[in-house]
Amino acid sequence: MSARFFLDTNLFVYSLEGTGSDKARRAKQLVQEAIATHNGIVSYQVVQEFFHVAFRRFTPPMTTPEAEQYFVAVFRPLLTVHSSAAIYVQALSLRSRYKFSWYDCVLLAGAIEGGCGLLYSEDMQHGQIIGELRIENPFR
Repeated sequence: MSARFFLDTNLFVYSLEGTGSDKARRAKQLVQEAIATHNGIVSYQVVQEFFHVAFRRFTPPMTTPEAEQYFVAVFRPLLTVHSSAAIYVQALSLRSRYKFSWYDCVLLAGAIEGGCGLLYSEDMQHGQIIGELRIENPFR
């Protein structure tokens, strides 16, 4: 199984929580590990979803300069999977076979395209294996 791992959007959202909760600590740890080891990756979808949340739901909303700084420091080193026809075809196949939501299928297809052995997500079934990819809820 590949050492590469994929991080779902919520991990980045939780990593910026100022609550000091167990979720926030674990999310920060995974984001830092992803950057430090160069084994963590994200897709364009994660970046888009994160900034949607940061601009609309954070209190206060993330500013454009803060977003630019976050993108350069966090997402740029991790962003290796970009939109492609192959990802959409894979996502359609996954949707047909596993009946996940469309956005989860695009996320899964991105993790598969990126050669990941592990997808950290709290939104899908913990321990499920799809091809060479294992889904793990990091907060379990």
